Amino acid sequence: MRSLILILSVLFLPFIFQKTYAQYDTTYLKKLYDRVLDFNSSKSDSVLYYARFIEEQAKKLGFDKGAVLSLRLKGIHQEFREEYDSAINYYYQSLEQSRLLKTNEYESSALGDLAMAYNSINQPQKARDFFIEALRVSRERKEMMSIFTNGSNLGAIYNRLGYPDSALLFLEQAEEVAKKHNLSIDIHSLYNNIGNAWFHKQEWDKALHFFKINYDHNLSYGDDEMLWYDCLNLGDVFTEKKVFDSARKYIDRSFDLAKSLGSKRKEADTHLLYAKFFAAKGDYKYAYRHVESWRNLDTVLVSQHTLQTVARLQEKFNLKQQEQLNSMLGLKIDRQRLEKRNILLLALGIAALAVSAFVSLLLIRRKNTLLKKQNELIQKQNNKLAQLNAEKNSLISVVSHDLNGPFTSVKMWSQILLSDVSNLTADQKKALYRIQSSADNGELLIRDILYIEKEEIKHHALNLEELDVNAFLEDVIQMYKLRAQQKEISIHYQPGEKSVLLMSDRHIVSRICENLLSNAIKFTPRGRNVWVSLADMPDSVHIKVEDEGVGIVAEDIPYLFSKYRKISSMPTEGEYSTGLGLSIVKRLVEELNGSVNCKSEPGKGSLFTVILQK
Repeated sequence: MRSLILILSVLFLPFIFQKTYAQYDTTYLKKLYDRVLDFNSSKSDSVLYYARFIEEQAKKLGFDKGAVLSLRLKGIHQEFREEYDSAINYYYQSLEQSRLLKTNEYESSALGDLAMAYNSINQPQKARDFFIEALRVSRERKEMMSIFTNGSNLGAIYNRLGYPDSALLFLEQAEEVAKKHNLSIDIHSLYNNIGNAWFHKQEWDKALHFFKINYDHNLSYGDDEMLWYDCLNLGDVFTEKKVFDSARKYIDRSFDLAKSLGSKRKEADTHLLYAKFFAAKGDYKYAYRHVESWRNLDTVLVSQHTLQTVARLQEKFNLKQQEQLNSMLGLKIDRQRLEKRNILLLALGIAALAVSAFVSLLLIRRKNTLLKKQNELIQKQNNKLAQLNAEKNSLISVVSHDLNGPFTSVKMWSQILLSDVSNLTADQKKALYRIQSSADNGELLIRDILYIEKEEIKHHALNLEELDVNAFLEDVIQMYKLRAQQKEISIHYQPGEKSVLLMSDRHIVSRICENLLSNAIKFTPRGRNVWVSLADMPDSVHIKVEDEGVGIVAEDIPYLFSKYRKISSMPTEGEYSTGLGLSIVKRLVEELNGSVNCKSEPGKGSLFTVILQK
């Protein structure tokens, strides 16, 4: 259980709520808005009051930015109440209004709000996407405070996603911005996230150093909100170091703070750390009780209804943006048509006495009428198709969440049981491994089918970033070492001779490598080897995955990357295969303008090479 701190970007201005005369101006409303952003959850009712006040006064003044300000405050009010679906609805409206202003002045804040709300409902991938976009807007506007905030938050999200090297990259950049521009900020939230990155890299003492700095600071200032994060982090790192007395001390303190703060979210996170603590001590009875307490609280906080509502809101926002774009294009076309019509009327006036010109005009009008009817029919068909497509996407989203839940639960319980197998018979151990394998297979099948049928690649917006490919591949290999060890397979990694940098989409490259490495382990007999190597070429990067597996017959090579096509080669120990992995690899590689090829012989293993252009 890792706790991360996301920083809310606000502008703190000295301001006093006083107005001795009845009239209000736009400067007053902006200052009022900035001051309300400094409120905490205990003043949520006041946030709503001032949101409505700003909305009312902005309409009287004709202040076009008032809608953005009031909508954002309404979203913050709902988030304080942990009503995340309503909060996200307001944040989408705030983003829409900010873009209509065409100044980007409030766009970064709206994107950051959406990112934090999605993180609160356990959708870190969406949170990452919004933070990346917010950071881009901040850099365009050269807003150093927003660059620091969004960079630090992006590092926190990468920690949660399990990419500590990427997290440290953004966190260290944020720290550099703060020091270079002498920003007036409390840097201890940044230290918390840096400590989390070192925690994920299993550098316990480095993590403990940053957590202890924050604990001492917040203890001296009596900041219970931040002190809860510090106690949870210290309890977690002491649990990993197996210093159980210190761990229990800080976990108990974090639970007391969560209770006093009245936060169900913080209580849920603390119960999860209790479960980890008791599991590490071998006391699975108490670990189970705390997992049950966490599950009950987490289910209440993020219900299925909330997730479905959020998905519908996002779909509605995307459709509305498209409608606005279509409307602008329609106005442009109408203007062009009007210009053409004026020219035609002028020509008709000049040649009014010419019978041939009159007949030609009648023919043109008849043709335009027919085209108009055809266009109206096409537009109706397009609207219907868009509606059906939206319903299909919504259904896929619901099915994905509902089917993944049971498999996630089975995997969690099997992992707890597998943490101590000393008292189990050989058959019982084998049964547990089969349970875990079946859950993995089911989850893989759901993910791959949904990925293929939703055609994500066709609509995937690339999130480009500079990757250190050596460190990136080490992270991917680390994820699959346990699976390889279960088959007594050794994974050998040959990194590039020097730092290999690639500008690409981390999520897509990770998906490619995970599929290839998973296949290599499946089709390699027990006790053999798998090699992963990296070659840095002048114009490209070559990633190679080679195994000592069963190999592939020449007749099957042309069909390796076909959708739902299974080849004659079979996994060595009956592992499950959907037949979709290599099809997904090919589509992902092509999305990055790269290529993938395979060399293989039956009984001699296979070599897959992915070539990505720099």
